[in-house]
Formats: sequence, C-alpha cells, structure tokens
Amino acid sequence: MAVKKQVTLKILLFLIFTDVLETFVQFCFKKSTVSANLLEINTLGDGIVFLKTVIPSPFLWAALFSVICLFIIWSTILSKIDLSVAVPVASFSYIGVPIVSMIFLHETISFVRWFGICLILVGVILVSLSSRRKEIAT
Repeated sequence: MAVKKQVTLKILLFLIFTDVLETFVQFCFKKSTVSANLLEINTLGDGIVFLKTVIPSPFLWAALFSVICLFIIWSTILSKIDLSVAVPVASFSYIGVPIVSMIFLHETISFVRWFGICLILVGVILVSLSSRRKEIAT
C-alpha cells in the first residue's frame, strides 16, 4: 500500500524557496559569464581563457554554493512528496528568471515569450490541480 504524501505548508515554503534559489542560481551563472566578455569558445585555448576569467568570479561561487543548497533542499522535498507534484509546483522560476533578467540584466522579453511563459504557467496550474484532485479522491 502506497503512503499518501501531502504538501504541507512547510513543504510549500521549501518549494517556493527552491524557485527563488533557482532564479538566483541562473542569475549568478549569467553574471559570471558576462564578466568573461567572450561570446564564442571555438578552441581549447578559448575555453581555458574563459575558465581563467570565470573561476575567480564571486557570482560563479555563489551559484555553485546555491546549487549545493538547492540539491539538499530538493532532496528533502522529494523525500516528502511525489516528484509529479513537486516539479510542477516548483516551476515558477519560469517567471522569476525573466523578471530578474529584465530588472537586473536589462534584457528585453518579447510579448511572444511572455505568452509562452503564461502557457507554461497554465499547464503548471492544471497539473497541480489534477494532482490535488487525485489526493482528494484517494
């Protein structure tokens, strides 16, 4: 008999935190590579120059540390709820990353891209609702 795993307030807060942390990780990786000022890596030498430029970046180290924290938190979440529930709920970084990109990296997000993001969110909501209905039915 399968054990029923429910999303508690604590798990929901962890899921929200993973979205925030995932957004932070992506921002830091982007900032570390922007500091390298290299658009292409075509040779091994280009790769070495890129690494020499990126490795001292505090953004890279912040991202790597955050990835380790994210792994620990995500492992904890997955030990408490089903993967099929956790992933859709933790997909709100699809909104966080573009917003952070616009604000801090001055990137332009087109209407079509926002529309696509909205479609993804509708899918996330539908999957979350369907998993909730399944929990209520059992």
